[in-house]
Amino acid sequence: MQIKRIGLDLAKYVFEVHAVGTTEEVVLRKTLRRDAVAHFFAELPPCIVGMEACCGSHYWARLLTDLGHEVRLISPQFVKPYVKSNKNDRNDAEAICEAAGRPSMRFVPPKSAEQLEIQAVHRIRQRVVANRTRLVNQVRGLLGEHGVVVARDITRIRRALSEIVDNNQGEFGEIFIDMLRDMREELAELDSRLAGCNRRIKNLFRANEMCQRIGQIEGVGPITATALVAAVGDKSCFKNGRQFAAWLGLVPKQRSSGGKARLFGISKRGDRYLRTLLIHGARAVLGKAAGKTDPRSQWIARMRERRHPNVVSVALANKNARIVWSLLARDQNYRPEPAMSFA
Repeated sequence: MQIKRIGLDLAKYVFEVHAVGTTEEVVLRKTLRRDAVAHFFAELPPCIVGMEACCGSHYWARLLTDLGHEVRLISPQFVKPYVKSNKNDRNDAEAICEAAGRPSMRFVPPKSAEQLEIQAVHRIRQRVVANRTRLVNQVRGLLGEHGVVVARDITRIRRALSEIVDNNQGEFGEIFIDMLRDMREELAELDSRLAGCNRRIKNLFRANEMCQRIGQIEGVGPITATALVAAVGDKSCFKNGRQFAAWLGLVPKQRSSGGKARLFGISKRGDRYLRTLLIHGARAVLGKAAGKTDPRSQWIARMRERRHPNVVSVALANKNARIVWSLLARDQNYRPEPAMSFA
């Protein structure tokens, strides 16, 4: 039995295997328990193994690659069209096997253990930020019910909580004051946890040479640089910078037909977190570009004369994404164009 390609449907405990031979005929269908997967593939000669990019897929990709197999991770949305009839594990494995053999299929680059560690720090930080935002919004809502309106600024929220809790003159009940005191302590704890995440990210940024090169771009700081390095497993998966920007959802959405091109707003595909970081970084650059004479700032000034600042921010984020791909793909340092001299 000569196996050319395998579709492996991942799960927590039960894995489904669908294998085809050199002439694309089905040669094996098998159900494996989790503890038998590594032993099964260790006894097989090297072949192509297709898997959906899901929870645990990067672990199995590293394990099977170490056993000599060529692993191809596929986005689930690209596997779905190949599912025949009803959806079940066996049909999913067959669909994965079929999709992995398509010459035009787009594959997800496997991530290393270091990249997964960096990504874990970002995911935890993202959750802490979301929890703090929810807490601040709840505090503002509760205070608003008592006639106290606080601006949407976390520093003012901290100040207002301290003034109300420490200087209560009977305007609020004791139960409400106790609740505000607990929320102040919770906010302080979240601030401390967020500061810890930021310290880890800065240490990761200093220790990674690739992050250092990306961080030289205006609008790309330690948080954005480490997030990009964690997300881009293999830079060779993108042919050019435009493909990388499209993967991030920073290019126009198309609905073209009959030779008529119709372009809309950005597609917003890919990782929303990365896209948000790049756009926020671009907004920061826009705020400091006025009066500068370097070609980049002049390009921003010309764009702002005819387009909305939000559109300019997205355009600059697109430009930064292409520069990031160029630096990663060619192992170069960022070389900004010098400012023009009017002497």
